[in-house]
Amino acid sequence: MTASALPAVVAGPVLLVFSDRQSGPARRAEGFLAQVLQKRGNHGTFRVLHVDVSERPELVERFGIEATPTLIVLEDNHVRARGAAPRGCREIESMLEPWLK
Repeated sequence: MTASALPAVVAGPVLLVFSDRQSGPARRAEGFLAQVLQKRGNHGTFRVLHVDVSERPELVERFGIEATPTLIVLEDNHVRARGAAPRGCREIESMLEPWLK
C-alpha cells in the first residue's frame, strides 16, 4: 500500500516508511522491518504505508524527514515513535515494542 493520501482518521497505529526506492539502506531496512513484524506475527498490528520521498516531498516536509529510511508510528493522528536510518532488527523492534505482541 502506498501513501497517496494520508487518511484523516485511522483506527489503530499507522507505520509510515519513508524511503527512496533506489536506496540500498532503505531496502535493507524494509527487510529488517519485515523480519520484526513476522517474528511475533505482527503483520496486522500496523497499517503500513510506504512513502517514496522523491514522489511525496510535501510529506517529507510535513514530518521533518532528514534521513532515509525513516519509520514513523502515527496513533490517534500523533507521532508516537520515530526511527531514522535503522541499522538492524533490534533498533526497529525497540522502537515498535509498545505495539508488538
